[in-house]
Amino acid sequence: MRMKLISLNLGLPRQVTWHALNVSTGIFKQSADGRVVLRKLNLDGDRQADLTVHGGKNKAVYCYPLQHYEYWKKELPGHELPLGVFGENFTLDFGDLGPNTGFPEDSIHIGDRFSVGSAEVVVTQPRIPCYKLGIRFQMDDMVKRFLISGRSGFYLAVTREGEVGVGDEMTPLSQDPNAVPVSGINRLYVSKHYSDDDQRLLQRALRVAALPESWKEYFRERLQMMPAVHD
Repeated sequence: MRMKLISLNLGLPRQVTWHALNVSTGIFKQSADGRVVLRKLNLDGDRQADLTVHGGKNKAVYCYPLQHYEYWKKELPGHELPLGVFGENFTLDFGDLGPNTGFPEDSIHIGDRFSVGSAEVVVTQPRIPCYKLGIRFQMDDMVKRFLISGRSGFYLAVTREGEVGVGDEMTPLSQDPNAVPVSGINRLYVSKHYSDDDQRLLQRALRVAALPESWKEYFRERLQMMPAVHD
């Protein structure tokens, strides 16, 4: 699978008005030229506004597939969709996935490790959007639309700092032995009921070191409410 960084997007928090409230948000990103230093917490020139829910070492970089833009062009006619509009730092081109491959999120797994530029990163979690995505699109139902679409993108933690830039390939390094696809984590997160297969997948996910503890706690609580898995 080929992944290429085709737009590197950065932004600092700004004040905006939404439903008569003043809100600070870093979701507005602009494409950056040249090489940018990728550090443990973020890219140079990029910041998050509310650090209680955004940023941190498990969400240093947000990635969004270029392939999803075609869907949103049809879903949101009349909206301008410059690269970076979903608040992503890396807009990634996955190349030709083929008609039966599904979403890029089916092919990317929690715990997958990559090199990009001189840095190294690991996939940690899907994106669960907050209301600020609605601010970016000026649509109250944008968060719901985004969740329903399954086109979540994914976050990266930085395991080795380095420089990145447009044109860099994301080269696979290793995969966790309990690999669970990003799309699987998405489905487990929103599902109201778990089948036996779902519970087995969830047990695997709990063994993936890169999955943040907050997600593991959520899934453990869900498991406690479920009947025991039948072998």
